[in-house]
Amino acid sequence: MKNLTKPVYVTAGYNTISLGTGRKEFHPKKPRPGIEHYIKEAGQGAIAQVNDAANIDEGVVSNFMAARFNKQGNLAAVMPMIDPSLEYKPLVRVEGACGSGGLGLVTAAKTVLSGMADSVLAVGFEVQNTVKAVYGADILAGAGHYVTQRKSGHAYFFPAKFSDRACAASEKFGAERTREAMARWYERAVLNARQCPKAQEYHNSIEDLYAAGMTPCNANAFCGHINVYDCSKVSDGASAVIFASEEGLDRLGVDRKDAVELVGYGQVVADISKDPEDQTKLTTSARAVANAMEMAGVTPKDIGMLEVHDCFTIGGMLSLEAAGFCGYGESPDFVAAGKTAPDGEVPTNLSGGLIGYGHYTGGTGVRQAADIAMQFTGKPDGQSIEIDSSKPYGLMISMGGNDRTVVSCVFRKVQ
Repeated sequence: MKNLTKPVYVTAGYNTISLGTGRKEFHPKKPRPGIEHYIKEAGQGAIAQVNDAANIDEGVVSNFMAARFNKQGNLAAVMPMIDPSLEYKPLVRVEGACGSGGLGLVTAAKTVLSGMADSVLAVGFEVQNTVKAVYGADILAGAGHYVTQRKSGHAYFFPAKFSDRACAASEKFGAERTREAMARWYERAVLNARQCPKAQEYHNSIEDLYAAGMTPCNANAFCGHINVYDCSKVSDGASAVIFASEEGLDRLGVDRKDAVELVGYGQVVADISKDPEDQTKLTTSARAVANAMEMAGVTPKDIGMLEVHDCFTIGGMLSLEAAGFCGYGESPDFVAAGKTAPDGEVPTNLSGGLIGYGHYTGGTGVRQAADIAMQFTGKPDGQSIEIDSSKPYGLMISMGGNDRTVVSCVFRKVQ
């Protein structure tokens, strides 16, 4: 495996509000902001943290399905709306389903590593509240192999895919144990989101979150092995970060203490037409994380903050196992013991993750990187934790589809 050829930094993280059901300002029958609003807010939020937008060399925008949700393609050409200085610069759009944001990150990083740019603006977004949920489920089914899987699939395609994973885990490791841990995952996601004013679940006022998470599953109304609290919600939002070389930071006027260093990444893709060999394992995620950790020269014991792709509660739990933070089949006990809490062994999804913060699919991976960068530089959107000096690394997993396209990145706090 090749290592990074020079230092690459991430700075200027910015997240918009994740808008959708749960937010007090959201109304399904009233006009809401479009993609231009979110791209501009996130991009301008990042640019406001540097000295001059003209010093940004290139840009990448990540998005999954704007062509269907918003009837808009050619998304790279929307980026100049962020700032006039981006006009006529190299701009590109990337897509990898729900892992699109992760692909945006590695695209920006590789451009800096190539020496063709010293700074790259990465923006990720999705505006999904433009159609009814069941139609949105059909659009999102494009993250799977539509031709061979959609016709025979569930009306709620991806919830059903992860319901199958929850079923397999329940059968192998115990139904009660698995269900209780999934409820605890939901509880923690919302508790974290309540500390983050931009999170979609910030206004969630359910008194007994665990009891809500334990709501019996209903196959006739939804899915047989997950309930609605196990799912990330439909979200509108965007995030942005800037990748830069050492020279790029200097040109942007950014002090190194206001940045984190990318020290390893894994970019892995599996055959979309194939079903998982084992529903209880995220094998592609495991490979991506292993590659990222090997490049960075770290182990799970070095990680002081974790961002996992919990599109569903069971997905978050299986990610812990895939990343090596607990053994195979041990995630229920790991979660139940509070080891993912802000004061736990590995603080996880501190702004709520996909379930708590929201999941604007094309931007979630960028949001994860922004959250790690902001937490490590003392500027989080929500709660702040003390990073253990012996664990100066943050790890993220951006997953597309049913563990098909995965990017994992390891960032280091600049000392």
